[in-house]
Amino acid sequence: MKLWVLRHGEAEPHGSRPDSERALTPHGREEVLRTAAELLGKPITAIYASPFLRAQETAQLVREALGFQPEIRTVEWLTPDNRPQAVAEQLVSVDHALLVSHNPLVGNLLGYLQHGHVQDPEAVKTAGLAELEGEGPLAGAMKLKGIKHP
Repeated sequence: MKLWVLRHGEAEPHGSRPDSERALTPHGREEVLRTAAELLGKPITAIYASPFLRAQETAQLVREALGFQPEIRTVEWLTPDNRPQAVAEQLVSVDHALLVSHNPLVGNLLGYLQHGHVQDPEAVKTAGLAELEGEGPLAGAMKLKGIKHP
């Protein structure tokens, strides 16, 4: 199993609108496009994204940059404050997928899949892309191949 976990690009400041409706900034769109180049040629079979606007915009930019035909799968389990354990349960039948989400979930998920707990979350900047590989989405069962920031 391979997973790519992408944090959304830079978004509008807090307070300008409800958190779920914050859009990407022009800089955030540029960040995402730079990161999308890292995914060219990767064997991604599905893109899952949080329903929050900035994650949807991020996923769509990546989808277009890759020429990825399948639709984006919008899932509630990728929202910012979800538990990494709940996300891992959803990934049991996934093979090679891109997950587009938010902090703190992104950092906590990476920590959980690598170490089996969330005490050591990974620091992931906006439009940061992590690559994980392993037998499956079990606590401590995956290896972090790297994190790239735009």
